[in-house]
Amino acid sequence: MLTVTAAQLDAWLAAFAFPLARVLGLIGAGPVFGNNSLPRRVKLVVGLAVGVGLAPAFPSVPAVPLDSWAGLLILFEQTLIGIAMGLAMRVAFAALDLMGELISLQMGLSFATFFDPLAGGQTAVVAEFLTLLATLVFLSLNGHLLMLDTLARSFEWFPIGSTNLNKEGWMVLVRSGAMIFAAGLLMALPVVTALLITNIALGILTRAAPQLNLFAIGFPITLTVGFGVLLLALGHLAPLLQRFYDMGFDTMATLLRTLGQSVGVRP
Repeated sequence: MLTVTAAQLDAWLAAFAFPLARVLGLIGAGPVFGNNSLPRRVKLVVGLAVGVGLAPAFPSVPAVPLDSWAGLLILFEQTLIGIAMGLAMRVAFAALDLMGELISLQMGLSFATFFDPLAGGQTAVVAEFLTLLATLVFLSLNGHLLMLDTLARSFEWFPIGSTNLNKEGWMVLVRSGAMIFAAGLLMALPVVTALLITNIALGILTRAAPQLNLFAIGFPITLTVGFGVLLLALGHLAPLLQRFYDMGFDTMATLLRTLGQSVGVRP
């Protein structure tokens, strides 16, 4: 008769629960998987399915009971690492949101808002369109599969039980946040520049002919110019997005390697 002791059961649960905490952290915070439009039960099922699929790649975990303070600390750390990995990939999508907000503000469409399930609030229509486009490009490049591959490799770069986290690893994530403003502004610069020139021309025209109704002719002109320049820029957006996604994956890898350096872990 097969008998299972309490110690063996705790070891089996810990061997699956500790890596699963990192997986669920990435699923909850990462792009595509962490979309707020997905129910929490669906996210949980996806996380469990990914955990079961990656179970053969899980390394050995420390023999720590789940109901102990040390076990709870490991669960918290693994969840935090997974969330940090997901936030590293969110930077590219946040840059697209900033780009859409800037373009909407210059076009006069800042009042046209739409509920964004990714951000969980109201977002400009242009920003929502660019976010959906970035998501399609991300899926077409198999970015979700590459993200899961990086998750599987993360257990080699930063094994479970390495509790001495290097603070420089979190600074890698903080410094990557600067890319949100730099990349978003650079991508929106062509449209913003064209709209700025258009507004200057309208101002000169109004000065030369005061009888013209600026509000009647200015809004359609800025909309036409904004959408026209945006349409021309869409053809060059996919290579930029691919570059941002590559930077996101590099940030994830650098984050894990830097966190593991304090415990002597080397890639």
